[in-house]
Amino acid sequence: MAANGVGEKGTFEVPKLEIKFTKLFINGRFVDAVSGKTFETHDPRTGEVTAMIAEGDKADIDLAVKAAREAFDHGPWPRMSGFERGRILHRFADLVDQHVEELAALDTVDAGKLFAMGKLLDIPNGANLLRYYAGAADKIHGETLKMARPCHGYTLKEPVGVVGHIVPWNYPTTMFFFKVSPALAAGCTMVVKPAEQTPLSALFYAHLAKEAGVPDGVLNVVPGFGPTAGAAVSSHMDIDKVSFTGSTEVGRLVMEAAAKSNLKPVSLELGGKSPVIVFDDADLDMAVNLVHMATYTNKGEICVAGSRIYVQEGIYDAFVKKATEKAKKSVVGDPFNPHVHQGPQVDKEQYEKILKYIDIGKREGATLVTGGKPCSDKGYYIEPTIFTDVKEEMSIAQEEIFGPVMALMKFKTVEEAIQKANSTRYGLAAGIVTKNIDVANTVSRSIRAGAIWINCYFGFDSDVPFGGCKMSGFGKDMGMDALEKYLHTKAVVTPLYNTPWL
Repeated sequence: MAANGVGEKGTFEVPKLEIKFTKLFINGRFVDAVSGKTFETHDPRTGEVTAMIAEGDKADIDLAVKAAREAFDHGPWPRMSGFERGRILHRFADLVDQHVEELAALDTVDAGKLFAMGKLLDIPNGANLLRYYAGAADKIHGETLKMARPCHGYTLKEPVGVVGHIVPWNYPTTMFFFKVSPALAAGCTMVVKPAEQTPLSALFYAHLAKEAGVPDGVLNVVPGFGPTAGAAVSSHMDIDKVSFTGSTEVGRLVMEAAAKSNLKPVSLELGGKSPVIVFDDADLDMAVNLVHMATYTNKGEICVAGSRIYVQEGIYDAFVKKATEKAKKSVVGDPFNPHVHQGPQVDKEQYEKILKYIDIGKREGATLVTGGKPCSDKGYYIEPTIFTDVKEEMSIAQEEIFGPVMALMKFKTVEEAIQKANSTRYGLAAGIVTKNIDVANTVSRSIRAGAIWINCYFGFDSDVPFGGCKMSGFGKDMGMDALEKYLHTKAVVTPLYNTPWL
């Protein structure tokens, strides 16, 4: 049931994969697009076509929103108890667990993600996020208010209504559940627009949701392109909220469309240019390993990638030497190969964008220490890349590359490190590597970012809210904060007559 591949470390098995779901999922059924159009999704390992996907546009979004509106206004989902919604979410999670290998393979052929990491982390963590919010679904409650006049006041927490989710391509499973899990727990209905590069797993999850007992119309998945399907979600008059993860440029368009339509609230998780600050007292080997992980995880296609690395002058030269040696040892190749550390970039457009930034870095005067070149005759593979002699004003220090490119810079003092870390329009995450708790406390409170990771990186957890500030957006995913953004607070007041106390 598997094909063999050949890599640097010998042969490996590639799972035999059947693409089962390629149509739009609307009101509990897989259907063709109204236009009849389809589009290609490509395998970034080779650039070859994986499947033809139904191409949703405004007409299909209208149908999906109509189904979601009917399910919200008249269906059972927002009216059933939180306990019962939680039971269904638990069943959904169990079904995800039963299909881990197949789902991980879908994300590998769609996004170039490491198959082993999908099986170990992405798919199980998606199921566990469902379980987290399943446990929260029956704990949604308001407050009793102590009013200053003879009235009884309290608040209700009610689902916001129909939600539009626009999901990015870099973590198709993770981002799907970041958005869908708390919205389902809150009692919302929704339309999900997955990225056109990576629609396969989202359609599979729609199938599993129906199998788990999520009523028809509650979860709709409409693949399509941003300017058509995405724009229709953002501007739709019958969508009550939009949650978007993607670039800052597109985030502006989403927010503008939401404002110009029905003034729907939005939550935006946008770009990043996250700094990692390594102090002289850090364990050098630990710091090099941590920074390597921060920069090259998921081939650098991650919003919180540690792409600006500030190393204190006392260990800078030794750090550069060890970081270069480690980057050169990194194995780039087929993501189904368990010995590979880095797979292909998601598509040709992203591949060419990264190579363009590498060329810009060289032309602006940064020193290319290692990498910087394609490393395969087919597919979208790029060597792990390190630049030194990087200046703050350079494009590779200011703009989100979203690829395996590390920009190394030197600093002297704590104050200088803070100033440099904050010299960006983004504010998503930051890393600090030091043995000094006072330095860690000072710097973590001084950097303007939504997440600070001290002597670790990618400190994600179901209970830890994640989101940025500045031009990295606003609103949180994960934790109870994410549940709150899909709830509306309603105040209810009734007079009290002849009451012995207020």
